[in-house]
Amino acid sequence: MVHKEIVQYNNALTKEDTKTCNLLAKEISAHLPKAEYKIWHRRPVWFLEGNPIVGHSRVKGGLRLMFWSGADFNEPTLELGTLKFKDASITYNSVDEVDTVVLKRWLTKAKKIQWDYKNIVKRKGVLLKIEQAK
Repeated sequence: MVHKEIVQYNNALTKEDTKTCNLLAKEISAHLPKAEYKIWHRRPVWFLEGNPIVGHSRVKGGLRLMFWSGADFNEPTLELGTLKFKDASITYNSVDEVDTVVLKRWLTKAKKIQWDYKNIVKRKGVLLKIEQAK
């Protein structure tokens, strides 16, 4: 089930963007059923145990789907972020570009491969893998 706040966010976009975001939100919600969600920094983000996992937003080049720990997924289709953090993303311009089989694989990796963003401030900017953080 896609939550009301995310549906409201998606519906405020263009018709094509709404279709794409609704598909992304449906797939994320289905494959991360234990995830919490919220509109965070003005975009939908899903969290596991308080740690940001995946989110989507409108950017200049299209709709960006970002995985906070995606740099470690070893997925050539995902574009690495700044490398200061471990994020990686993909940008879509149409709902037809979303490959739900690939998206499911990324979401499975997102559950298993996590960096501890939740405690990055407490650790004064030091980012640790979740298993190292415990």
